[in-house]
Amino acid sequence: MHTRRELLQKAGLGFGALALTSLLADEGRLLADNGGVLSPVTRTGPVNVKSVIFLFMGGGPSQVDTWDPKPELAKLDGQDVPRSIAKDVPRIARSPLRSLFASPYRFRRQGQSGIPVSELFPEIGKRVDDLCVLRSCRHNTPIHAPAEYLSTTGTQVGDRPSLGAWLYYGLGSENQNLPGFLVLMSNQASMRAPSWSNGFLPARYQGTVVKPEGIPHLVLPADTSVTRRQAQLDLLSRLNEHHRERQVENSELEARIKSYELAFRMQTAAPEAFELTRETEETKLLYGMDVAESAEFGTHCLLARRMVERGVRFVQLRNSDWDAHGDLKKNHDATCKRVDRPIAGLLTDLKRRGLLESTLVIWGGEFGRTPTAENPGSPSPGRDHSPSGYSMWLAGGGVKGGQVIGATDPVGYAAVEKPIHPNDFHATILHALGIDQKNLFYRHNNRDEMVTVNGGNVVNEAFG
Repeated sequence: MHTRRELLQKAGLGFGALALTSLLADEGRLLADNGGVLSPVTRTGPVNVKSVIFLFMGGGPSQVDTWDPKPELAKLDGQDVPRSIAKDVPRIARSPLRSLFASPYRFRRQGQSGIPVSELFPEIGKRVDDLCVLRSCRHNTPIHAPAEYLSTTGTQVGDRPSLGAWLYYGLGSENQNLPGFLVLMSNQASMRAPSWSNGFLPARYQGTVVKPEGIPHLVLPADTSVTRRQAQLDLLSRLNEHHRERQVENSELEARIKSYELAFRMQTAAPEAFELTRETEETKLLYGMDVAESAEFGTHCLLARRMVERGVRFVQLRNSDWDAHGDLKKNHDATCKRVDRPIAGLLTDLKRRGLLESTLVIWGGEFGRTPTAENPGSPSPGRDHSPSGYSMWLAGGGVKGGQVIGATDPVGYAAVEKPIHPNDFHATILHALGIDQKNLFYRHNNRDEMVTVNGGNVVNEAFG
């Protein structure tokens, strides 16, 4: 037998809450639901950023093959790291790197900024002046799941709220008829629920997962009218309210009640939001929906634009194809064909619709990959996991594009200039949304828990 709590958790109550009132949001204030007590939290400065799109590249994109070119690797291909480099990089000095592997990709300076972009990204490269590339992300966890939880929740354990849940909790949603936190799941994507979990926040703040087949049960059964369904929900609401009076602190029950209400409204609003037939052919081509490789991720990127256009607070797109232990070139060639046009299309579409400044776009995975070869001597070597120094980027959301922040060592193994931990990254995202990390908290086990756990350093350079 399962308890009610267990059953509700297993049910994946994704349809979240009613939006927190937009009136205070419009006035630049937040609502923090601390154990049921609503208290205002002030946003700092003029805030135009309303939504976040997190393009999560699971598996570990190789930084030295995408955003962090290393000419030294070409010179040292097949060799061990020389002492002249290792002596200045403690991480290498402790564990000497063997069998360096030159990138099979060429980099070309693009845009007015002249930022080098790998040939893997011919389309994203055209938008490089909108990107703020962070080359010095780092942490100490070389295992996929713990590293992903650290990147999305702030710790390796996977028991804390995800970033999307925190922002939905703090800012609510501007659309009462759609979930405030959506997760668009590609067929290849890993299902690691802590990455969109509510953790210790009330259950209504967890992400709503949308798989490739879409959201189920949006259409009323053939023998059920809107009037009849409303009457059913009214009765259910009265029964639930009666029960809730005796279950004051049951957040799962509250989430279930709100999910019924939202699900009913979604039967009207969501079909229109997810309906792409009214999009022009030019738009579909822009997102790469005409090509088999990129059609799925292109659809998700287009849906992400439609969601933020309709006031959804946080959209997480998941692609998990980057784990290139063997045949790095085959892996990264195929994966980039899936995501390059869709992501470039998303940036282009957001910008031309005037949405890029109000939408923060994030690209990156849980870690990077080693500059050394896995299976050296193989005709198709790969790279191993490497959290010591990897790349991510930001665009829109008040971020200053056309710049690179931080650096790794000459072979691209470890962050040596402006290291950025995931907690620093989360503090920076909050800052973009006008939130001081210390002002967004939740009282849990007699402790005021913050998004950034014990605090992070904002990367102020990202904002010019």
